[in-house]
Amino acid sequence: MTTRRNFIKTAAMASFGALVLPNSLFAYSENFRYDKKIRVGFIGVGFRGQEHVKLLAKRDDVEIIAFADPNKIMLARSQKILKDNNKPAAQEFSNGEHDYKNLLKLKNIDAVVIATPWEWHLTQGVEAMRNKKIVGMEVGGAMKLEDCWEFVKAYEETKVPIFMMENVCYRRDIMAVLNMVRKGMFGELVHGRGGYQHDLRGVLFNDGITAYNSGVEFGAKGFSEAKWRTEHYVKRNGELYPTHGLGPVSVMMNVNRGNRLTRLSSFSSKSLGLHKYIVEHAKGGENHPNAKVKFKQGDVVTTQIACENGETILLTHDTSLQRPYDLGFRVQGTEGLWQDFGSGGLNQGHIYFEKLMNHNDQWDNSEKWLSENDHPMWKKFENKATGAGHGGMDFFVMNTFIECIKRNIEFPLDVYDLATLYSITPLSEESIAKGGQVIDIPDFTKGQWKNRKPVFGMTDEF
Repeated sequence: MTTRRNFIKTAAMASFGALVLPNSLFAYSENFRYDKKIRVGFIGVGFRGQEHVKLLAKRDDVEIIAFADPNKIMLARSQKILKDNNKPAAQEFSNGEHDYKNLLKLKNIDAVVIATPWEWHLTQGVEAMRNKKIVGMEVGGAMKLEDCWEFVKAYEETKVPIFMMENVCYRRDIMAVLNMVRKGMFGELVHGRGGYQHDLRGVLFNDGITAYNSGVEFGAKGFSEAKWRTEHYVKRNGELYPTHGLGPVSVMMNVNRGNRLTRLSSFSSKSLGLHKYIVEHAKGGENHPNAKVKFKQGDVVTTQIACENGETILLTHDTSLQRPYDLGFRVQGTEGLWQDFGSGGLNQGHIYFEKLMNHNDQWDNSEKWLSENDHPMWKKFENKATGAGHGGMDFFVMNTFIECIKRNIEFPLDVYDLATLYSITPLSEESIAKGGQVIDIPDFTKGQWKNRKPVFGMTDEF
């Protein structure tokens, strides 16, 4: 373990400014050659998809070929983005939910960005890989554990790569902490925390009539995410959205690259928040039909995870009650501790180093420490990231996707990361249903984690 830690620290210190991602992305096709532009299709151009369209429409090295989405309003909004950026209109596939299959048949598309409801991720992702389309996949959680194995199976059979587009891994303060972890400033990591702590009541109930984030409707009468996301809260009870909290901590702990997640145990609180929201909302009330809905999803779900190398991780899913946004990150090692309080600014957390501060029992504001250890990627691309979604994080996600394709370099978050993090959802559901029973987390790498090297954030080239 000591040798591994020394390697990571040495590699991190030496890598900035020099590309250290060694593996080819295009093992599936010797004929793929980057020429002038990466040709991209979009499956799903709702509000999330449109953020990606905006970023790629600004690039001279990308050509947006086609959109697939049954929603004509969202298609029109996406076409306007192209027009506003002086780009030609994209071909449209809008004849129902399955017309995306015809987009995948296009010969002039190299890659697809999939930004659809969670239940479509497996089908569309696997079909894209089998049609030789490189995949950028928006995040969520798996419907079933078997889905995760299907992603892996499709990749190992086709060798077509898939990129898990977990944007919080690119948050500026998190990347600064990652930089500090790799410098050894936190010593050996012991514990990490994260989660999805975000008031989503207005998103889960939305009729779209007066304004977005207003209403008590969902399902067929809902608008945007309320059409599909709320159904998961009705029918399921688990860690529904694990990747925002787990992704950054996993990168710091080298999960699937010298370490792995081994088992978990989940507990759920009772469910009160969504019913209360409907009853008290001006458009709802005790007699509203949705006031009679029984929501299975607990208001607060906590998941404890154990790692092969002895670390523990605590995830929290908290989206059904009134609360400020705060993903609740914590990184704790033998030499230091960082806690996040807020939305990700360099000055919104607390940090503690007993030896470096020459005192104990007193927090320091994180701004000085994180600014001094700002990740080279953020230093290099701060101006380009300005104005991009989620405080600039979205720029890094799409920039990484395109640059890896251009350079024929493996994705830093790949199919094994996607399968591992997606699996937390069905495994947590199983654990909760069994009273918090400890459940084993499969090794989707089939032992490869022992030799795979860390690659996320190991360069400032893109």
